Amino acid sequence: MKVIIVGAGKLGQKLAESFVHENIDVTVIDISSKVIDKINEHMDVLTVVANGTDIKMLKELDIQSFNLLVASTDSDETNTVICALAKKLGCEQTIARIRNPEYMKQLDFIKTELGIDHTINPDLATAAYIYKYLLKSYGLNTGDFASGKVQMLDFNIHYNEVFVGKKLKDLVGFEKLLITAISRNGEMMIPDGNTELLEGDVIHIIGKSDEVEKVSAHFIDDYNKKTVDRVMILGGGNIGYYLADKLSKSKIQVTLVEQDKERCLELSELLNNVLIIHGDGTDMHLLDEESLSSMDAFVGVTGFDEENLLMAVMAKQSGVSKTIAKISRSNYIRIIDKLGIDVAVNPVYITASNILKYIRGGKVISVSLLLGGGAEVTEIIIDKDLPIVNKPIADLNLPKGIIIGALVRYGEVIIPKGKTIIKPNDRIVVFCLNEDLDKLKMFFNKQRGGMLSELWNRTKGIRNNSTN
Repeated sequence: MKVIIVGAGKLGQKLAESFVHENIDVTVIDISSKVIDKINEHMDVLTVVANGTDIKMLKELDIQSFNLLVASTDSDETNTVICALAKKLGCEQTIARIRNPEYMKQLDFIKTELGIDHTINPDLATAAYIYKYLLKSYGLNTGDFASGKVQMLDFNIHYNEVFVGKKLKDLVGFEKLLITAISRNGEMMIPDGNTELLEGDVIHIIGKSDEVEKVSAHFIDDYNKKTVDRVMILGGGNIGYYLADKLSKSKIQVTLVEQDKERCLELSELLNNVLIIHGDGTDMHLLDEESLSSMDAFVGVTGFDEENLLMAVMAKQSGVSKTIAKISRSNYIRIIDKLGIDVAVNPVYITASNILKYIRGGKVISVSLLLGGGAEVTEIIIDKDLPIVNKPIADLNLPKGIIIGALVRYGEVIIPKGKTIIKPNDRIVVFCLNEDLDKLKMFFNKQRGGMLSELWNRTKGIRNNSTN
């Protein structure tokens, strides 16, 4: 499969990195030579310093031989034009990043008339992720799979004597759950029963939803059944707007703090039943006046990671149950678990997950990149023609970095063992380290009908014909 990424910002770079892990042929185009030089230092991809709207350049790259183009520049208009040109010149599929709320209202027209196959909106996707988390009845970072029947939860064990110094096989109450991974000092590791837990480890648990909730209620100090009725949002950009709109329509009281006066006026016209406060969101006196301590949740979504993290910590210290901070810089990931906030969200990872789900297509239901980018969780429906069907998991010889964490059959959740046999139409949740993604595709992604499979087969056909 051949992919062109136009725009090598954070999203473009993350996509290129993810595609390379899957052995996809990647070409990255950016107008900045400095950005391209940085990519050349860290990734084995073809790079071009050029404007993505340059028709001559696209023809020289033989755009018609590419299966997919992703336009991820900072300009919605530029992304739209690039996709339209690529489609006219013969590229099979195009994806455009479009963030402007006004354009979102005209997506059907834009896609139909300009030949864009798929659009992505990092701000809207991030707001949807936060909204879903806030509406949960508990306060821990989780991911839902199999229509909510399976959950993955990660939490920092801190100094908890129930965990620290214990081997996984000796933990009590985890018999119906699977600890798929441990994050230690910013590194992801796959444990076994003899792995000893250390202070500050972050453990990733997967299992049936009600079992995950039981463990949360029993072991986690900040577990909270309290529903969210009042939310304070710091930052009135697109994410703040989308989130406030979703929450207010769900009858949740929302206070939104924004420093730019003109933006406050815009938001007051766009949002109904939302209290808009003009002021400095880092001013604790202002936040106290707006009853920060009485809020059920605080969400920091300004354009500054430091501000979001600091105020989320301050909100936690003020007694707010759920605190969320948006971050974009990957070098902050190592310190997040030490700050005591509940969730950090990265729009790049959320958006990349959505794109990976789209291009894999077919039986791939969802893809979730774990914060830090060292692993992903994929939900797959097993096709009857796969070679793994009707075989015990122990006989599959899966690499250590690939773990089948849960299996749903006829609506029932099974935590698989070595003797568990994979059946057609089973819905499985797979944890996979980045270095084993290509092997994951070999085992599970050969379904018929998936876009990735179809385009991969076409590419192989083109290559075979060219060598005959």
